[in-house]
Amino acid sequence: MSRTADSNNANEDGRSPVDQYLVKDPEKFALNVAKMIEEAGKAASAWATPRENGEMRDTVAEPMADMVKTFSKLTEYWLADPSRALEAQTRLFAGYMDVWSSAIQRVSTGDEVEGQVAPERGDKRFLDPEWGKNAFFDFLKQAYLVTSRWAGDLVEHAEGLDEHTKHKAGFYVKQISNAISPSNFILTNPELFRETVASHGENLVRGMRMLAEDIEAGKGDLKLRQADSSQFRIGENIAVTPGKVIARSELAEIIQYAATTDKVLKRPLLICPPWINKFYILDLNPEKSFIRWAVEQGHTVFVISWVNPDERHGRMDWEAYIRDGLQFGLDTIEKATGERAVNAIGYCVGGTLLAAGLALFAREGEDRIKSVTFFTTQVDFTHAGDLKVFVDEDQIAALERSMNQKGYLDGTKMATAFNMLRSGDLIWPYVVNNYMRGKAPMPFDLLYWNSDSTRMAAANHSFYLRNCYLENNLSQGRMKLDGKTVSLGDVKIPVYNLASREDHIAPARSVFLGSRYFGGEVEYVMAGSGHIAGVVNPVTSKKYQYWTGGKPVGEFEDWVAKATEHPGSWWPHWQRWIEEKDGARVPPRKLPPASRTLGDAPGAYVKVRV
Repeated sequence: MSRTADSNNANEDGRSPVDQYLVKDPEKFALNVAKMIEEAGKAASAWATPRENGEMRDTVAEPMADMVKTFSKLTEYWLADPSRALEAQTRLFAGYMDVWSSAIQRVSTGDEVEGQVAPERGDKRFLDPEWGKNAFFDFLKQAYLVTSRWAGDLVEHAEGLDEHTKHKAGFYVKQISNAISPSNFILTNPELFRETVASHGENLVRGMRMLAEDIEAGKGDLKLRQADSSQFRIGENIAVTPGKVIARSELAEIIQYAATTDKVLKRPLLICPPWINKFYILDLNPEKSFIRWAVEQGHTVFVISWVNPDERHGRMDWEAYIRDGLQFGLDTIEKATGERAVNAIGYCVGGTLLAAGLALFAREGEDRIKSVTFFTTQVDFTHAGDLKVFVDEDQIAALERSMNQKGYLDGTKMATAFNMLRSGDLIWPYVVNNYMRGKAPMPFDLLYWNSDSTRMAAANHSFYLRNCYLENNLSQGRMKLDGKTVSLGDVKIPVYNLASREDHIAPARSVFLGSRYFGGEVEYVMAGSGHIAGVVNPVTSKKYQYWTGGKPVGEFEDWVAKATEHPGSWWPHWQRWIEEKDGARVPPRKLPPASRTLGDAPGAYVKVRV
């Protein structure tokens, strides 16, 4: 008997498969729809009120205009040649005909049809069995996959576009494709459809209530919740490595962590994290904390905790962050320990700042940093990944106009930009789970940190975008700091340069290319996984791997082909590298008494939320 015949018969419990999509209690369902509309009205009010009060001005027109302009250039390429346009249309039509033919054959015979369009491996959107069993949902899935892949091919084969426009077009196509997936809508997602019917629409009420709460939390913008934040308290169950705030400037707190070993390395360790996120990514919990692990290896760890800037910090640029952050940290370490020789770590943009600071220090004769480690840090931005989509003269100028009104960029906007880099993982699954299924996300420390966004000081962010992403001045020896033109070639101290193989923010190829600009010895290491998991990979987890090889010269692909793979975390490899440079040990440094500190770690700056 065919599957069609089976599907037309009752199930073992006497119900037709169609029953799961039928409303059982129309009155209760209608009541919940009314409640949903009421909650949707609260969401609309939370969005509209800040705009009516003049507290917020929408800037959505500017990115939309850029997207339209980008797609116009793509369209011009395909329509410029009638035969090329006809060939593209024919491919799409042929794909639709294949889907239609498969659907007709399946309805007629009830059998699965070979050669159907299948999701990419790892695509979790279409895991529900009904995407394959039900002819209607299967048709929607295949039509969507054909359309989205055709659109992606249009960009890939647009040979006449310049690289930046092509990159932007591909990014925008991906965003639209992710947004219009049938998995994102109740009537076209079998799982959502069933849950809505089974709960009589109560999921929609909960979802709209959460939407209103998240717009209110974002003060008029959607602050997408990715984790149950009620389960975390900074300093209580997250960022709990013992330490003290021993100094504070207008831009940074310097935290010293308590020693746990009988002897410590003579050289203290200064960590410069990114200001785009908060430093406790390196101290999520005792099991994942790089800071705690470093202390256990004998490092006297000092960390810069950046201020969450407001209008007071609007004119503070990279020079200010170098003087009141990096140099302030070095002065604090020397005062606290008496040591001038220091090892330093920079993570992401914190590493880029550190590299620029080292180049400036070299010009000025400042030589306290004796070795430097970079975590997923770019100093050359030729291959800077998808963030370059947001960087051209028009977009930066528009962003500067927006920032200059307040003196900073709202944290939610930066968080949204980062989430868009992986919208299929970091946006739409949460939209579906939160606002359609009406389910609160799970408590997950990493995603709690990811949502704990920070503002960007206007002058600092503008300097970064223009000098790094737009003009690539740092690697090319054109960046000016304190009136001096600085060069990475002057940085002659040993460098440990860590990349992550699947990094979408600081691609491994980009980090590799940046290695060639330093004036001294560079140890290039590539970790498995991405921008966060590749770095925060504790030894005890025994996850992923890392690669080591020869000097980072020649082509990146050739280095990877010859590199040696090692299982597990790269942390012990880094520790051996540090001790090879200077393994001398001294008695542990004690933290100052409470009366001479500014409070317990993780300090006050990190607790300021936006």
